[in-house]
Amino acid sequence: MTAMLGGVVGSGPAWGQAPQPYLMTTQEAVLLKEAAAYLNSIRTMRARFAQTSSTGNYAEGTVYLQRPGRLRIEYDPPAEVLVVANGSSLIYEDGELDQVSYIGIDDTPLGLLLRESVEFTDPEITVTDMRQSAGLLDISMVQTDDPGQGTLTLRFALQPMELRQWKVRDAQNVEVIVTLFTPRFGVDLDPDLFHYAQRPGIRRAD
Repeated sequence: MTAMLGGVVGSGPAWGQAPQPYLMTTQEAVLLKEAAAYLNSIRTMRARFAQTSSTGNYAEGTVYLQRPGRLRIEYDPPAEVLVVANGSSLIYEDGELDQVSYIGIDDTPLGLLLRESVEFTDPEITVTDMRQSAGLLDISMVQTDDPGQGTLTLRFALQPMELRQWKVRDAQNVEVIVTLFTPRFGVDLDPDLFHYAQRPGIRRAD
């Protein structure tokens, strides 16, 4: 469960120290503002994805996103995993274990991406690193009051700016990378994608 869910849910206790903000240049501050404006322009997205982890796991699937607060991640077989964010909770169904777990959206690193408005200057978010190379921009951030949930890194292509990847590193230093392929933005999505009906035989995890 942890390896598959790591791209969505952080684990481990909060760090004992407040996160250190990244000291950015004026040019980087401009890019940060442009990235926030771009994210806030995204209301819906559908994309294929490939997920890798530092533990050696690999999976593919389809992701649907509707901001604010809604997400659906369908993993291709043989993975028996479904992740749904319905606006208030993130639901993780593990078909192999016949279990379902419910987590608050704000308790997940990706909760930052699902907000109504993304502002990197928000005091609830601390930008911890920025890197630019080969036409790509990486922005790493944590929740200021609970950095132990995990570090979320968003990767953008530049010129034009486009979301390409997200990466989560948790408190156990496990890293999960989700790379998007052929993303389509501004698409019409069926609202039922973000509703979860618990299947017979699936029990709620403790």
